[in-house]
Amino acid sequence: MQFVSYGAAREVTGSKHMFVANGKKVLFDCGSFQGRRDEARAKNEKLPFNPSELTAVVLSHAHIDHSGNLPTLVKQGFKGPIYCTAATKDLCDYMLRDSAFIQEKEAQYINEKKAKKGEPPIEPLYTEKDADDAIKQLREVNFNEKTEIYPGFSVTFREAGHILGAALIEIEVIDENAQLKKIVFTGDLGRKGLPLLRDPYEVPEAEILITESTYGNRLHESFVDAESKLAEIINKTAAKGGKLIIPAFALERTQEIVYSLNKLSKNGKIPQDLPVYVDSPLAVNVTEVFKKHKEFYDQETLKEFVNDKQDPFSFARLTYITSVDDSKALNNHIGPCIIISASGMCEFGRILHHLRNNIEDHRNTVLIVGYMAENTLGRKLLEKERKVNIFGKPYEVNCTVEVIDAYSAHADRSDLLSFATHIKGIKKVFLVHGEEKAQMAFKDALTQNGFKWIQIPQFGEVFEL
Repeated sequence: MQFVSYGAAREVTGSKHMFVANGKKVLFDCGSFQGRRDEARAKNEKLPFNPSELTAVVLSHAHIDHSGNLPTLVKQGFKGPIYCTAATKDLCDYMLRDSAFIQEKEAQYINEKKAKKGEPPIEPLYTEKDADDAIKQLREVNFNEKTEIYPGFSVTFREAGHILGAALIEIEVIDENAQLKKIVFTGDLGRKGLPLLRDPYEVPEAEILITESTYGNRLHESFVDAESKLAEIINKTAAKGGKLIIPAFALERTQEIVYSLNKLSKNGKIPQDLPVYVDSPLAVNVTEVFKKHKEFYDQETLKEFVNDKQDPFSFARLTYITSVDDSKALNNHIGPCIIISASGMCEFGRILHHLRNNIEDHRNTVLIVGYMAENTLGRKLLEKERKVNIFGKPYEVNCTVEVIDAYSAHADRSDLLSFATHIKGIKKVFLVHGEEKAQMAFKDALTQNGFKWIQIPQFGEVFEL
């Protein structure tokens, strides 16, 4: 039995982790690598294994860095089932089609530049048809029910608390000696006490833990403090007559921010006449999936909104925008407002237009509320670079840049340690989905807590289990 990491190995995007057991190959997640355009294209297009040799794919959740390269996998020959939760399937129905739309638009943009230079065109990484083909291969599984992938290899999905439908996965394998091996793959692990969703499941026992480590060297702010800080930033920006621009993932982060704004407005903590715009067709569709799957809401959300028949994702002065014309009209908006737009790392989508039109105005604020991968525009803003390129042109960052990391849906060092130390019987730990600095710090923390065998896989490194 072997384990190989083909993505999110000493990095945070492009998750692809393979188990080879009893002569069969099962891939856990197939995400898109996000970063510099040429590097991302090369990594996403050239898969380091033969897709047709896979028996199945197990998908932990719908974030694009975990699901976004499924259409490429299918396009290049994978014909088997893709197991995921019902909510993940519903989300992927929108997420993968949206990703395909972006791939096609990106190819069109590059080809226009190539045509001017007399260079040959490129094909999109995948098309909406490829996304549709991948969606057809999704197979729903229920939480807490064992699913046999093939004889001797089964999985049980447990709530990860990361985003709607996200699962951490318990794996049971009968090895060549007829011995049962229990393995835990966290996918992306959520945090306790976040709004909207229930806390992560606590695994009682396992021999091998494969865990994400995104924030293995950091502690998050408390969520209570985050809402107070959000109100303070909103009020300061509004007092200057400025706009608050929030790049946010269409999936989960947008819903969390809207939920907080709803509470702040309801409690009179921010101006109730302040216009709020969610400018993302994908976020609108994802929000509808959230409304459909109330079974995942935590008790606080149920008590404060749902039981009173209130919508946590709707309040006065909140407008969801889908049309391009309405999005462009925000450029001419006079006076304070809040604009929440995708993509979360500021690499694609409408957020680029809002940043281009607003970052040079000192009255405005850009609020970072999520993880920004290396070499993305979002990371450059996070690191307070004073000049950035948008659509190939330089812009001065004259606006204020603020950061609230308490909205992160990833477990921090304390959460990760708590999760690992509650599992009895662990003999081996693999750290994936983290930048090397964070992983080394978390490895030290695990060692101090009594864990002896800890590996940080390199890309393609094969481990015998």
